[in-house]
Order: sequence, then C-alpha cells, then structure tokens
Amino acid sequence: MKKNIAVFASGKGSNFEAIAKSARSGTLKVNLALLVCDNPGAPVLAKARKLGVKILLVKRGDFAQKKDFEEAIIRELKNNKVGLVVMAGFMRMLSAQFVRSYKGSIINIHPALLPSFKGAHGIKDAFDYGVKVTGVTVHFVDEEMDHGPIILQKEIRIKESDTLKSLEARIHKLEHILYPQAIKMIAQARVKVSGRKARITGR
Repeated sequence: MKKNIAVFASGKGSNFEAIAKSARSGTLKVNLALLVCDNPGAPVLAKARKLGVKILLVKRGDFAQKKDFEEAIIRELKNNKVGLVVMAGFMRMLSAQFVRSYKGSIINIHPALLPSFKGAHGIKDAFDYGVKVTGVTVHFVDEEMDHGPIILQKEIRIKESDTLKSLEARIHKLEHILYPQAIKMIAQARVKVSGRKARITGR
C-alpha cells in the first residue's frame, strides 16, 4: 500500500512539482495526498491545481493562536491518513508540539551542507562566505531549526565562474533529484534512525 504524503510549501513550489511529477510517473511510489500552503498568493497553488493535488490553504491570520492554526492542519493530515510530512519551502517554523505529533515522520530539504549555513538564506550565506563546496541536505525535522538526523547529502563544488544566480540554479536542480530519492527510501522503509543518526539499508 502506498504511503500518503503531504507537502508543505509557501512559495514557487519547484520541489513540490518535482515530487508530484515523480509520484505521477511512478518512479516515486507514494500517494501525494495533500499540499498544505499558508500563502494565498503562492505560485505552488496553481501547480497543485494543474497536477490535480488536493490543497489545504490555511492562513495564520485566521486563527487567534499558533496552536489553533497547527491543530487545523493536523486534523486534515489525519483525515487524509498522511504518514509523512514533507517540508518544501514552508516559511513557518513548526512548534515543538507539532513536531512531537509527527515525530520521525517530518522531513525537510536545506540548500547547504548542514550543519553549516542554517537558516533561510543557505545558498547566499555559503556563496558570500566563499566556501569551495556547498550542497543539499535532506534531514528529519526535530525541535531545532535545520537540525535532526541527516538522510541524504550531496555536494556541489562552487566554480570560479559561478554567480549567486547560477549557484542557486544548480542547487535547485540537485534538490529536485535528491528529495524524491529520499522520499522513495523512506517509503521503502530503508531509512533507519538510531538516536541522532539516520542510516540507509538495502538497495
């Protein structure tokens, strides 16, 4: 039976689109049950409609407290029998209570080699710092920002000719490959977590 997943996104949705297309083609054997979005102007919404993915548009301003906002999301996740939450540019930090509710079942992608260059500007921060190598990290979400056991990492060497724009394009291209790979491994129960580490088993 295919695992039901929900993708959380607030912006353009390029990772959402890569995941959705992988699921549609059958290379990723999951059921993309829900897009969760908090931004009514997000381009990802049009992509979800075009791909026929159910949308939960939930605006923080409609709720008095963050707790109520998150409880509304959790209700829909349960209604859609979601077993894996996939963060893909959702621009809100989840509370510790939310993370505990889905412990071991929330993943995130970050455009740098964690633990380096945490935060919202991982690509720019790495580029401005002048490192020679950066990359992409897929990791489980815990109660700290850009933290939790790492599932997959892939390096990208920064070229002398790279601009911030060209580096961003290369990072995003890698994200669109790496994220579906990580989800596939989880769906196949090949990712085992022990303490603070995740390991991949089998093929």
